Amino acid sequence: MTFRKYLVLAGITVFSTLGDSLLARGMKQIGGASLHHVSALLFAILNPWVGLGIFLLLAFFACYMSALSWADLTYVLPATSLSYVFVALTGRIVLHENISPTRWLGIILITAGVGFVAAGPSFTPAREMKTRPMGASADTFAPEGKP
Repeated sequence: MTFRKYLVLAGITVFSTLGDSLLARGMKQIGGASLHHVSALLFAILNPWVGLGIFLLLAFFACYMSALSWADLTYVLPATSLSYVFVALTGRIVLHENISPTRWLGIILITAGVGFVAAGPSFTPAREMKTRPMGASADTFAPEGKP
């Protein structure tokens, strides 16, 4: 993998962590919001923390789309799970949230799973699939060169 691809994966992690954290901070300032009051949710965008959080989440989404163009979803999604650790640390240190030991254990287990995913290839070549004629069963139609 090239340096640019690692940079995109790092962007996903950083932008999602900062975007989610700023969005949480802004929504806590606003207070209770409900889907029954869409106008209040739209008004929330005017809060600078919410607006900046949305902007960073848009940057996350752009990086995410870029990563999915060159890697499998089953690689990109787990590879970005490091953001769980950063969100937990940001929530604890910056937002002063209480995080239970059980939640920390879950975060550690998810992050440990990244090691297994990262050990494999980022992109698996697609199997050559030929479409079978309409009405043909799977056992009567086999791709060329295969019984």
